[in-house]
Parts: sequence; structure tokens; C-alpha cells
Amino acid sequence: MTTWRHTLDRAGIADPALRDAYTAQRRLVARFDRAASAGIRLLLPADLVPDVVAATAFMHHTDNLLDRGPDGRAAFTAWERRVREALTGDGGDSDSDSGSDGELLLRALAHTVSRRPVLGDVVAEYLVAAPADAGWRGFATEADFQAYVDAYSLPAFLLVARLLAPPTGYAGYRAACRTFVEAAQRLDFLEDVAEDLRAGRLGIPEDALARHGLTRAALERGERAGDFAGLVHEVAAATRRGLADARRLIDLVPRPHRPMTRALVDLQGHRLRAAERSGAALLEGPARRPVASALGTLAGAYASTLRRPAGR
Repeated sequence: MTTWRHTLDRAGIADPALRDAYTAQRRLVARFDRAASAGIRLLLPADLVPDVVAATAFMHHTDNLLDRGPDGRAAFTAWERRVREALTGDGGDSDSDSGSDGELLLRALAHTVSRRPVLGDVVAEYLVAAPADAGWRGFATEADFQAYVDAYSLPAFLLVARLLAPPTGYAGYRAACRTFVEAAQRLDFLEDVAEDLRAGRLGIPEDALARHGLTRAALERGERAGDFAGLVHEVAAATRRGLADARRLIDLVPRPHRPMTRALVDLQGHRLRAAERSGAALLEGPARRPVASALGTLAGAYASTLRRPAGR
């Protein structure tokens, strides 16, 4: 694996302040998801790695703001203004807290957008979509869940996915991203059911609960009537179908991006199997992340990059 210093060199990022800004984002992403961070470093071309790191960090930072509830909405409003100013050159480093985490992120994001101008429109779309993540408390029907995926999950995923996109055929690529992110979001909500219930929300639609003799109110009271294990299997089956359909992403992206894309889909599969094995125990907490399986997937994907012919 290329060292981080050499990765920044390969990307042409020589300014010390920018190098510090990108390094701070690498640490943020690693804290959030070590497997994803390792995949980015191992599997993507070195000149693209800092940009994917910055986009991923921006998504996580914004999502964390919105998770704070009412206070988060106010924080997001201020953050949105700062992002737009940084991307237009009207703010950012002029603030007195130029060494803060937020300013380091803005510096890296603005530089990435200058390097990858196509990302500017994606960031703008995401800023419009992001408040949907603060307002949801649950879904009455599958259609409501699908609307949430369109309103928030897809714009969030495209912050990174747009950087991996093919040079042509973007409409088909975006549709495949939509298939993947629906499955991934369904899995996230299944894994997070215990935490979400404690926070007064639930990502599994109520019509799905009803098919298994369950109600949201009963789950919030801690009652275990009905067949929650059966519900887990239903959600897992839908997720598995989505991940299988999403594998078409692998052939759509440019060849250098295929190991990362394949690993991304495969990692979701490991998480899914762990969640399904947990069954009703998900009501007590998320399944343990399958670290060994994830490491095996990343190692195999990395080996494929070493076998790739030069220039392909």
C-alpha cells in the first residue's frame, strides 16, 4: 500500500496546509469506518484517494450534525452557509478558527471540488437533500421508505460514487447506484433498530412490521410479541436481492475502480449475514461487525490490483 505521504505526492497535493487538511479527513474517515478507510487506501488509484477521503469525511461530518436533533438543524444551517462560501471562494480560510476541524474539512473539500469540478453539483444537491435526514422518524409504508432513499440516501452516496463514475453513461450508472444504496440503507436501518428505537424513530416500515404481527408502539415499549426474527429474514431477503442487482456497478465503473466497487458490495454482504444470524437479538443491539470476513475481502481485492496489467 502506498504511504499517505506518497499518496498526497501522487495526487499533486504539495501545499503543507492542504496536506494537513487532507490528513485530518483521513483520520476522521478511519474513526468512522476502518474497513471503508482501508478499502479507499488499498484499492483506489493514489491520485483519487484524497478526493474520496474528503468527500466521505464531508458526508460523515454533515450527517453527524443532523443527528443532533433540533440543535443539529441550526448547526447544519450555519454549516451549509460555510460550505457554499468555501466552494465559491467567499469564506473558509478567512475565519479565525482556520485550524478547526470544520475549517480543515472545508479546505480539503474546496480543493477537491477544484480538482474534480463535477463534484460541485453533487455537493449542492446533497446540501438540499441533507435536511431530510434530520426530519424522518419512521415510515408507514414501503413507498415512504423508497421516497427517503430518493430524497437523502442517494444524494449522500453520490458524494463518493460520482468520483468513481464512468466517463459516459452516467444515467445508467446513477440507476445502479440507486439500487445499491437502497439495499445498503435497508441494511443500515435493520442493524440500527435498537439504537433508533431508543432515539424515537424506526427505519423499518410499519406495514412490514404488521406482516409479522408487530407494531412500532409495542417495540418502543420493549414488548417482544410477534415474529421479529421473521421480519429480519424478510428485510434480509430484500437486501440480498438488491445487492445482487447492484453488482452490475462493478462492470460500469472504469477498470481501476472495480476492485473498490466489488469490495464495497461484498462488504455489505458480510454485514447482512451477520445481521441475519443475529435475528431478534438486533432488538438489543447491532450485530458484531464481521472483521475477519472484511479483512479477507479487502486482501483479495488488493491482490487483484497487484495483478492488474500496467495502464489498465
